[in-house]
Amino acid sequence: MRFSLTWLKDHLETSATVAEICDALNAIGLEVEGVEDPADKLAGFRVAHVLSAARHPDADKLQVLTVDTGEGDPLQVVCGAPNARAGMKGVLGLPGATVPANGMVLRKSAIRGVESNGMMCSVRELELGEDHDGIIELPDDAPVGASFADYHGASPVIEVAVTPNRPDCMGVYGIARDLAAKGLGTLKPIATPTFTAAGACPVEICTDDPEGCPAFYGRVIKGVANGASPDWLQQRLGSAGQRPISLLVDLTNYLMLGFGRPAHVYDLAKLSGAVVARRAKNGEQVLALNEKTYTLDPEMVVIADDVQVHDIAGIMGGEDSGVSEATIDVLLEIAYFDPARIGATGRKLGLSSDARTRFERGVDPEFLDDGLDLLTGLIVELAGGAASDVVRAGSPPSDAKVIAFDPALTLRLGGVEVAEAEQKRILESLGFAVGEGWQVTCPLRRHDIEATADLVEEVVRIHGLDAVASVALPRAGGVARPTATPQQKLERGLRRAAAASGLNEAITWSFLPEWAAEHFAFDQPLWVLANPISEDMKAMRPSLLPGLLMAAKRNADRGAASSRLFEIGRRYFRSGNGLSDEKQTLGTVLAGEKAERGWQAGKAKVFDAYDAKALALQLLEAAGAPVANLMVMGEAGAQFHPGQSATLRLGPKVVLARFGMVHPATLKAFDVDGPIAAVELFLDAIPAKKNAAFARPSFAPPALQAVTRDFAFLVPEALAAGDLVRAVQGADKAVITGVRLFDVFAGQGVPEGHKSLAVEVTMQPCESSFKDADLKALAEKIIAAAAKLGAELRG
Repeated sequence: MRFSLTWLKDHLETSATVAEICDALNAIGLEVEGVEDPADKLAGFRVAHVLSAARHPDADKLQVLTVDTGEGDPLQVVCGAPNARAGMKGVLGLPGATVPANGMVLRKSAIRGVESNGMMCSVRELELGEDHDGIIELPDDAPVGASFADYHGASPVIEVAVTPNRPDCMGVYGIARDLAAKGLGTLKPIATPTFTAAGACPVEICTDDPEGCPAFYGRVIKGVANGASPDWLQQRLGSAGQRPISLLVDLTNYLMLGFGRPAHVYDLAKLSGAVVARRAKNGEQVLALNEKTYTLDPEMVVIADDVQVHDIAGIMGGEDSGVSEATIDVLLEIAYFDPARIGATGRKLGLSSDARTRFERGVDPEFLDDGLDLLTGLIVELAGGAASDVVRAGSPPSDAKVIAFDPALTLRLGGVEVAEAEQKRILESLGFAVGEGWQVTCPLRRHDIEATADLVEEVVRIHGLDAVASVALPRAGGVARPTATPQQKLERGLRRAAAASGLNEAITWSFLPEWAAEHFAFDQPLWVLANPISEDMKAMRPSLLPGLLMAAKRNADRGAASSRLFEIGRRYFRSGNGLSDEKQTLGTVLAGEKAERGWQAGKAKVFDAYDAKALALQLLEAAGAPVANLMVMGEAGAQFHPGQSATLRLGPKVVLARFGMVHPATLKAFDVDGPIAAVELFLDAIPAKKNAAFARPSFAPPALQAVTRDFAFLVPEALAAGDLVRAVQGADKAVITGVRLFDVFAGQGVPEGHKSLAVEVTMQPCESSFKDADLKALAEKIIAAAAKLGAELRG
């Protein structure tokens, strides 16, 4: 939100400086993002009087001017403007001045052999408009030698960030109201030019959609003259970053920027029959003022006549009924639209505008009549014409919220003591009505006020947040108790372990495009937002992998050869009772090159499913999961390659992780080049540690040396090596401390349909060294345990 100091003073009687105003704005929650003083850009430019104009001796289109600057001898200036002539007054840029439009520093120079001491300037060169047909012509009473910045009335421009909960400050008048409440001046009443309305409105106005458009007001003004806006209006719109278009359009923008109230003006000659606010018909189209055609649907509100749609209600008007210099009769429209419907329409069409920003945040429903009268009065005063009576279709929301307030809450909740009389003054200066027993009636424009805590906030921010003392929280004596929960400790440990593995932590959005969320959806339905901030953030993520895949794609698009990303966050589902079900998860993506090409290894290596499995086991071990008891099973999900993926489970039902290569169809859907390996750990499924001690027990090395023995088994080809390892491990849990697969062989000497698995078994004696009989007995147990899986010891 941008506005000039002059515009602010139209509504606020104050002697405060720009610095004091900015400090007050920051103090009341309207953060100042910047201050720009146009006078700085106009330094070095003066009002000058052209004494004589003669043709340049060596150029047909140039003139040599003698210019009076108000001090010293007249200066000679070479000028190419066709309107330059003796006797006129204009703007002279002296040597050393910088031209705002192009940054050129003026200096004394020779043009075609004739000395020139500066430049006579056009409107465009000083960034005061688009006119570049000639130099600026000032009135005859312009003071020669005066600073043009002072003469032009250049005013500092303040830019503030208005938070979405403060639509009442989306106009200069609302900001002035807050500053007046802060004590920075006196709020002026709105000055509405007087006019006489006579005669019935010749156009039927109605609303057929009371839900989307509860109130639709309008009137006709006949006999207007639409031309250029006066300087004061152009200056105010320019300070807000708006380009002046024509008087009628500029006045509607002035109403919107000055008072937060969008309105629209139609060329009456371009309308046919009744003007109605209604739902669009499926497939209807409208050519908007941005010269783009939009296809509408029945969820959208439009303004239409008997022939066609003329306005995407609350967002943008149509090209077909816009006003022009030839416009004589106009229809003014001012309405109240449902904020949620305006926001949904804008997102669906991908269409943003200043009007949409205000309507979807919520405009003041009480400023319909006053806003229409103000706009009418300005048009009649500046463009002439005769206004009809007002037609009011429907009615805006009118039930004001009443809150029972306790002034003592300001100290208890806000931490600052404010006298009751001062609290009442603050609330009333902001437009709240304070009745008997502190029954506070909220103005309808304050949609953000819901409870007593909001009223406390209003009092405290105007009184001064800097007056709230910094008070330390109470602390119990002695050693501080640990505050981290077991879940937080688990996450911290996993972050350290993942970073130590060479992964980089990523933080992605909890929201996804609906297509991406559906691709990773499980059996449970998705959470889809009814009012998302954008279509790309509509569904809450059922998995962390989509966001990580998108991050890997962004990295690859920017030339990153490898992405090793992890994220710890929540997945979201609908549970059986319709409530939200959040599950803490760790996701990782391994994309690109695992190892660069080199003279030792040759070509660059990429990640594979075994890298994903090793990473999953490593992270599960860091999380305290019983890795030795895990089973490797299939069914990792349709997003993974069926032959290069698996799950890690505790028993057949409890899935702790899934890992493997991402399916080519998934890579295609996300437009990612593969191969990519991924891991997803389900932290909520990891069993909690039982009787976990505060400190680890001291390490005591065994007194006796361990013994290792190798066993090679013939097993069915379909048998997983992990199943054999677990079976051997369980042959004698008290003695067997380790089992490691070190060889897999299939080929000559191995029967068809079988393979050879060789394992190294580590056996640790407890009380005495092993004897041959002990080792033989252990070997028999191992062979017997393997035989249960169909394994046979190779001879």
